[in-house]
Amino acid sequence: MVWRALILLIACLAVAAHAETRVVPTEPGALAEAIRTAEAGDVLRLAYGIHSGSIVIETALTLDGGGAATLDGGGEGSVITVNAAGVTIKGLTIIGSGSGGEGLDAGVTLTKQAKNAVVRGNRILGNLVGVDIHGAKNALVEGNLIEGRRDHRMNDRGNGVYVWNAPGARVVGNDIRWGRDGIFVNASKRNDFIGNRFRDLRFAVHYMYAHHSTVADNISIGNHLGYAVMYSQKVTVTGNLSRGDRDHGIMLNYTNRSTIAGNRVEDGGEKCVFIYNAHRNRIEGNRLERCQFGIHFTAGSERNEITGNAFLGNRTQVKYAGTRWVDWSAEGRGNHWSDFAAYDLNGDGIAEGTYRPNDSVDRILWTQPAARLLLGSPAVQLVRWSQSEFPALLPGGVVDSHPLMHAVDPARPEWEETDVN
Repeated sequence: MVWRALILLIACLAVAAHAETRVVPTEPGALAEAIRTAEAGDVLRLAYGIHSGSIVIETALTLDGGGAATLDGGGEGSVITVNAAGVTIKGLTIIGSGSGGEGLDAGVTLTKQAKNAVVRGNRILGNLVGVDIHGAKNALVEGNLIEGRRDHRMNDRGNGVYVWNAPGARVVGNDIRWGRDGIFVNASKRNDFIGNRFRDLRFAVHYMYAHHSTVADNISIGNHLGYAVMYSQKVTVTGNLSRGDRDHGIMLNYTNRSTIAGNRVEDGGEKCVFIYNAHRNRIEGNRLERCQFGIHFTAGSERNEITGNAFLGNRTQVKYAGTRWVDWSAEGRGNHWSDFAAYDLNGDGIAEGTYRPNDSVDRILWTQPAARLLLGSPAVQLVRWSQSEFPALLPGGVVDSHPLMHAVDPARPEWEETDVN
């Protein structure tokens, strides 16, 4: 082991001794020639102005735009393709990808060979895909401004960051706007998506068959859907904000053994949280407010622990159409409900009585919306009064046997406006 360490150290010192920094002018062919002749460890500093892509990097070098250089792909293929480990791309404005490549033409493409690549502090503007992490292990995409194309329908645009089969990839502190999905991850694992901001997208974060990963401290504003976790296991979604997302703030679809904790969903159009056929998840300490539905819970989702959440000012706190009773409390601690006239006789923070968000009238309204015309009738009022006085008449549904007196207030992730470069 000692000999191996010494050999590695000697190799690193040899690379450092031969590495050099070269300034690349904007002359035609200058960048391609600099890349062709570069050695491992070299820094290519691009001069101010517009440089021509598309380029392919096959040496462990650093491409540095210094905040002043633009790389233009000319509308063909990916602007930068990385086929080597240990490459860093920083300080560039990257424009002009193609619109094809099976939908994967990108500002930056990191192939399977691009292990430990770093894409940091760039302006990646108007490309089909911003960054395509296509099999590159342990890649880092950090602190970039990524804006997608606006001349296509939303579903025909590319993703801000596409992660495919890239274990250990991290997407941190990026500002992503005007694409299809902010981050779309498919068939991957051990990924971290932390501290990003997403706006004007279909989904902020979209998981498909991705496991053992973290989505933390992100901000989703005005997208169709905030955080969609689908067909995945052991995902942690914590400390995120969804504000004004049109359909759902958080969606769990065929998602199991995951943790959804300490998130804020506010002013959503339809559902703060939608849970569909998702099992054995822990949903705790979230603040869900001012949506049409606080939680829509359906399709046989079983053995989920839902506790310590705050349901505030939602038109309907819970939509659950099951036929058996489900208690949303654990170890003597339930959730806070803004429409529950609660009182606490012994001062332990747990309200006296049981909260039931739905009754049989709600079920009728979900299936027959026209029945709302009868809500003010004496017959409907009598049915509701009877069910409130005699809970045994209820057909099953959600109950909270230990509702909380006070609402949880998780920290709100903040976004600091800074220059990318």
